[in-house]
Amino acid sequence: MDVTNDGAPPAEHARSLSELTERIVARFDNLNAARDVALTRGRQIVRLSANAVRSLHRNELEAASSLLDEARDLLVQVKETTDPHPSLYWAGYVQDAMKEFAEAAVTAAILGGLPLPTPEQLGVEDPPFLNALAEAASELRRDTLDALRFDKVDRAVYLMQRMDDIYAVLVTVDFPDAITGGLRRTTDQLRAVLERTRGDVTVALGQHRLERALDRVETALHRKS
Repeated sequence: MDVTNDGAPPAEHARSLSELTERIVARFDNLNAARDVALTRGRQIVRLSANAVRSLHRNELEAASSLLDEARDLLVQVKETTDPHPSLYWAGYVQDAMKEFAEAAVTAAILGGLPLPTPEQLGVEDPPFLNALAEAASELRRDTLDALRFDKVDRAVYLMQRMDDIYAVLVTVDFPDAITGGLRRTTDQLRAVLERTRGDVTVALGQHRLERALDRVETALHRKS
């Protein structure tokens, strides 16, 4: 490298280094601005999705739909902002936002008796979608117990079967956590929830059958009298 007599770099080298650093700083500015947007919008998506799930549990379907639409719009913004920056797009807070939105959307579909949305339809990646499936299935426990409380046994059985269907599929996804986003742990949590729910539904079914048998006996006794 050419140097001056006193060992200092030539002026043109200094200017080149300054310009190079300025370009890097400019890229850092863009990256930091995108990160701020992703963090803010990501938190909003998580909050909206959680509120949507709560509305679904309360059967407030119009409110849930509105919240989901708002979350979907924000997710589009996050993806557009982070798409040029893979390090941000695949960051945990962006993937978590995808997962929370997908969980709310899947829960809405199941409770509404609709086909499950695909990752492509939701605009989310595969790992957050699969984890969302597991968490949505766990959310169904509350609705299953509510159905039992109001003596809607058929509805409770239907919801439990959907939980079981999801678990049966997820347990076959055998890849490292680095690929699935920790799906194995989420699936194990679902299994525990499913087992408790199955126990509750089994007890309720037994009671329901016993009540029906007693009603038949009582009806037969009345006829004889």
